[in-house]
Amino acid sequence: MVVNESQIEEIRKNADIVEIISSYLNLTLKGKNYFGICPFHQDHSPSMSVSKERQLFKCFSCGAGGNVFQFVKEYENVSFLEAVNIVANKIGMNFAYTKNTHKEEHEEELKILQLASLYYQNNLQSKEAKKAKEYLYQRQITDEMIATFNLGLSLEGNYLKLLLENKNYSLNLLENLGLIRKNNTTYNDVFQNRIMFPIEDANGKVVAFTGRIYLNDNHPKYLNSKETILFKKGNVLYNYHRAKDKSRLEKRIILVEGNMDAMRMYTMGFQNTVALMGTSLTKEQIDLIKKLRVPLTLMLDNDDAGKINTYNNGELLEKFGVEINVVRLSKAKDPDEFLLKFGKEKMEECLKHSISFLEFKLDYLKENKNLKDSKELVNYIKEVLKTLEHSSKLEQEITIKKIAKDYDISYELLKSELKSKNDVVIDVIPDEVIKKKQSKYDLCAKAILYYMMNDSKYIKIYQKNLSCFSQKKYRQIASEVLYYFEKHKTINLADFLSYAELSPIKDDINEVINSIKDENLTNDKMEEYIKGMKKIMIDDEIKELKNNLKKTIDEVEKDEISSKIVDLKKKKEKI
Repeated sequence: MVVNESQIEEIRKNADIVEIISSYLNLTLKGKNYFGICPFHQDHSPSMSVSKERQLFKCFSCGAGGNVFQFVKEYENVSFLEAVNIVANKIGMNFAYTKNTHKEEHEEELKILQLASLYYQNNLQSKEAKKAKEYLYQRQITDEMIATFNLGLSLEGNYLKLLLENKNYSLNLLENLGLIRKNNTTYNDVFQNRIMFPIEDANGKVVAFTGRIYLNDNHPKYLNSKETILFKKGNVLYNYHRAKDKSRLEKRIILVEGNMDAMRMYTMGFQNTVALMGTSLTKEQIDLIKKLRVPLTLMLDNDDAGKINTYNNGELLEKFGVEINVVRLSKAKDPDEFLLKFGKEKMEECLKHSISFLEFKLDYLKENKNLKDSKELVNYIKEVLKTLEHSSKLEQEITIKKIAKDYDISYELLKSELKSKNDVVIDVIPDEVIKKKQSKYDLCAKAILYYMMNDSKYIKIYQKNLSCFSQKKYRQIASEVLYYFEKHKTINLADFLSYAELSPIKDDINEVINSIKDENLTNDKMEEYIKGMKKIMIDDEIKELKNNLKKTIDEVEKDEISSKIVDLKKKKEKI
């Protein structure tokens, strides 16, 4: 993209961060700053501060922070330039940016898959589609559903191969995208005589297909695209790109098992519904869910396998900090069948009376157990306590009190047992809750850089007293800060962050921003960080000299190294 940096800066200056964030969240003025519930973690008390004066937001719990564009980018789950455009629209300004002449990443592959999807859609409107249409109507798949989800039809033969080959696309590329396959010396269409369901990524781009048979033959019922450079089954949730905005509005996302379930739910008014691409969620799929920052309702198939999948997926979601409840439908095998049998109002009732995942777990763990048998009761209680490891303190308290009362067991004993389990290292821990132990070097470097991003006087202190970092990552960030300052002759964090979003090291810069909890900047603190960094660098130099001292056998060289070590220690004492 070709962008106008000065235009971005102008939009930011005209966009009041308090007004923009207030359009998403409730903010309350306390002192000189505004506070609200942070949408970027499971926040229960207002921990996000918004500064009208500095035009920045900061969560003192999870560390998220930045200017108005960063907030919109993270909240809306869009690119930086899309966030700028959203902010510009909110304040009545235009934001113009144009594409570069070079191709975007995977542009050709995406174009091919879109062409394939259009080809399949056209087939479904042709005279050859009579039996396929009859099958769809028999399944009560309406023309509305066909149009909404871009359903198509693959014909018997190699027509897609011929179509794309005539457009000069290489057979090797088509094979890599999973559209054709090689048999001996010939290439054939992968999908033939199947109803085609395009699979789209989070942005609505076609990346793969699922094909379902509709004729009575011996082929497998479903055939999915192979994994490609664009399609990893574990990275996609079916219908996510349609459901994400509605989920934010409804403040809930519904997860079902199959494509048909998601399609039926969506067209019957439950447009905040997505479907699994298998039976088990992956971390990447959970990340997509977490980006929406809304609770999730698990509504999987109404059979034993669906119940097991509800438990396993719920456990994983809970470990990653997603708030979950559960709907177990009755008198129907899945949401598709339930809606066709009982209609929208009954489904609304089921969703209204969903149960907590904890309640579901307690009932699930009781199944096939004789709790009058002391051994089975002990096993049941152990399983319950294990499941509470990732529950909130309130849920833990309520559950152990209930078990103590129901089974006449000492509350203190259960509390003690739970504590001992919580002390054990957990196997699966979300990335965001793994707190990396930062070195003193990292702490000082990040603090110094943060100060430099906020005020030019700190840049001057850095240049006078330090001038360089020993680690490449921090040198690069410092270079970006210095370049911005030299170009603009001034610096403030709100504007520098907009510039940083277009930098190749934006992730490293954001890491610095998010690591700082104390925003009370003073000269004395800056000087302490500079002193700390100098001492660390001297310690590193001494350590290297000591290693050299061990390796050398030359007595003269030993004396020289020893003398340098003494001098460095004296230098450190004077700092």
